[in-house]
Amino acid sequence: MSNKRGLGRGLESLIPAGTAVEAAGVTEIPLDEIVPNPHQPRMPFRDQELVELAASIQEHGVIQPLLVTQRSEGGYQLIAGERRWRASRLAGLAKVPAVIKEVAPQQMLELALVENVQRADLNPLEEAIAYKQLADEFHLSQGDIARRVGKSRVAITNTLRLLQAAPDVQQALMEGKLSEGHARALLGLELPEEQLAAMQMVLSQGLNVRQTETLVQKLHDGQKVAPRVKPKPQPEVHALEERFQESLGTRVRLHHTAQKGGRLVIYYYSDEEFQALYQRLTGEEL
Repeated sequence: MSNKRGLGRGLESLIPAGTAVEAAGVTEIPLDEIVPNPHQPRMPFRDQELVELAASIQEHGVIQPLLVTQRSEGGYQLIAGERRWRASRLAGLAKVPAVIKEVAPQQMLELALVENVQRADLNPLEEAIAYKQLADEFHLSQGDIARRVGKSRVAITNTLRLLQAAPDVQQALMEGKLSEGHARALLGLELPEEQLAAMQMVLSQGLNVRQTETLVQKLHDGQKVAPRVKPKPQPEVHALEERFQESLGTRVRLHHTAQKGGRLVIYYYSDEEFQALYQRLTGEEL
């Protein structure tokens, strides 16, 4: 449900692309000497995505190096790249490419946050929790956070507002059942039970963000809302989706309209998988 949200600056300033990566000092590090980043803002790591990335790593290796820092007690601690680290373990790698950088705890959270947001790996709620952590633990203002992650102060404020949503709404947002736009619309209702009731209508009726905003306004004004029956997906569309998924090896969604045209959405979960899809569809390598 989310679109890719780029940053004004990102890991390119830390790990330059191409030959600059080599200049940054990439080295092979034993996998069992690396421990996760305690400030990792991304919380759930979906098993299927890790399995798919592990298969890609077995085929192509780890294309982008991990970012780590040395621990005083020995070994290394991840700054960014936990998904690649986990998938590399599944793939049975003994060593992984990494760039070693000296950072403070605050920088560890900032860099992990920058990488995940830049790569659109973070759920909006995870993003909000990370911003709150920067504010609470490191006493950064919303303006400070905005400058560090390359976003506007308004964007930071709007994302932090998601933490005011009812727990059930936050859970649905975390699970990808609701988009950030849906959740923000539901914030127009003050009581958690009102948000929950509206969310159930949104999910059962398949309402888009604009329809959700209209629903919230009607509920806020005390108007009665008639239930709307969500159309069932056509069997032929589902069959076509399955054929596409078998051919491409990834999730595909087909949105066919009654008029001419529609949308075909192809999902990918890593840079490696995107490159494989590009090669399969175009016959060329990136």
